[in-house]
Amino acid sequence: METVGDVREVREVREVRDPWLPDLLLRTERDALLPLLRRTPEASYGLRTACPGWTARDVLAHCAAALVRIVEGRLEEGVFLPAANAADVAERADWPVPRIIEELERGLTEAGAAIAAGDGTLDAVALGEWIHAGDVREAFGAPGAYGGGSLALALPLLRTTSRKRDTPRLLADIDGHGAPLDLGSTVPGRPPARFKGDAATLIRLYSGRPLVGTRYALEGAVEAELLIYR
Repeated sequence: METVGDVREVREVREVRDPWLPDLLLRTERDALLPLLRRTPEASYGLRTACPGWTARDVLAHCAAALVRIVEGRLEEGVFLPAANAADVAERADWPVPRIIEELERGLTEAGAAIAAGDGTLDAVALGEWIHAGDVREAFGAPGAYGGGSLALALPLLRTTSRKRDTPRLLADIDGHGAPLDLGSTVPGRPPARFKGDAATLIRLYSGRPLVGTRYALEGAVEAELLIYR
């Protein structure tokens, strides 16, 4: 009988998009994150995050702005590039924290329908919002960063995003999960890379978050090849 640790062939899966998965992830994250934000002292919003130059407040301002842009259809060329993201954060520099949280709540509630109506291009934004929620949790010292109850919704989006971004194929043997998660796309003549570790570390690896203090094995690829956000 096969076990998770057996070396075996795992066939690459061709994705069938679930258009409402991003909406479910965003709404689930809304219900988990907003109570944390509302009970956190305002001074904590000045804490630095894994995003260079950004505090927790900045990350949340970016998240809120990105989602409301989707809701309102303001998706001009270059909208999610670093310069545009920085402009959105600067625009909210004098907003009180409760106003940022209110805008974020609107975005988490309403953006999923607009994402579902699209061609899948914006699915990665929903995943990025969830990852940024992990950045804030980590800055606050709260549990569940890059994991928690929404993880089962985030991993399928990681799979589809890794394929859209043409990262090399990787079979992730995740602690506590069953069959390996099949990520990325086949590179002709190159066997799949292999990862073994926990799910939160896998998320860190693909999103370029700090890996200090983590424990994982990666064979057949280097970390920089796996980044889905650059």
